[in-house]
Amino acid sequence: MTMIRPPALAPGARVALVAPAGPLPEGAIDRAVERIERWGWIPQVGRYARSRHGYLAGPDEERAEDLNAALRAADNDAIWFLRGGYGTMRILDRIDWSALVERPRPVIGFSDNTAIHLALHRRGLVGFHGPHAATEELPPFAERGLHRALTVAEPMGAIPFPEGAPPRAETLVGGAAEGPLVGGNLSLLAATVGTPYALQARGAILFVEEVGEASFRIDRLLSQLLLSGVLDGIVGIAVGAFSDCPDAGREGIPAPAEVILDRLGSLGVPVAFGFPFGHVPDNWTVPVGVRARLDAGAGTLEILEPAVE
Repeated sequence: MTMIRPPALAPGARVALVAPAGPLPEGAIDRAVERIERWGWIPQVGRYARSRHGYLAGPDEERAEDLNAALRAADNDAIWFLRGGYGTMRILDRIDWSALVERPRPVIGFSDNTAIHLALHRRGLVGFHGPHAATEELPPFAERGLHRALTVAEPMGAIPFPEGAPPRAETLVGGAAEGPLVGGNLSLLAATVGTPYALQARGAILFVEEVGEASFRIDRLLSQLLLSGVLDGIVGIAVGAFSDCPDAGREGIPAPAEVILDRLGSLGVPVAFGFPFGHVPDNWTVPVGVRARLDAGAGTLEILEPAVE
């Protein structure tokens, strides 16, 4: 599949802020606005971004309206999700994807917004699996990754590791592979199985991350992907953070890396664990659909193409 890359962002870029999933805590939108203005961009807050409807950022109709308004607008240069949580899947069938195909722009977010990236990938559009606009912590490492992905029309090169962290990912299965990067949050990859938005990963390097899941639940989610067939034909697996696992360190309970090796090691593809993306402050931005090279033996992931043009 030939992927469509959006234009690079320049100073003065107009960034639409949308909340398609969970509600925002007090002060979160103000934090996002201040952050964007500090970077020399112009924030455009969605009409319903401050809404709340239980565990959702407003009723489905409002969240879909905000996202469609951003997609159809002629006066923005990027769409940045304010947070994840839950709710994006509820509006997938209401979204005007053709508006983004007609005028591609960067769409940025992760976690629950993996569902959006899966929908974009099916339409040949590069997405940006990266920090949310309203995140409390955005350290310099994560900020550099985001800016690099959105503003530089050159191959991004090897994903670096933050200072003080291991200098490479852990090898689970050795070997090297090349292919487009596809994936995201494990729970969403499993939840979209059997829908028109399911993962398409044949010939691709799967990247995956998760937060707050016990080892047996990670096992179950991986087993669902395996049994569904969506992992058939993948060429490699790059694993990011599996953070805040509630049974981490408990005697007799396998760690996430052990579960991943147990369930995915038999696929016969290179697997490396511990890349700096996911539910951690140092969340490097990964362009979805862009060709990459995984060297699991060396613990490196190199992005071979520009994410923007």
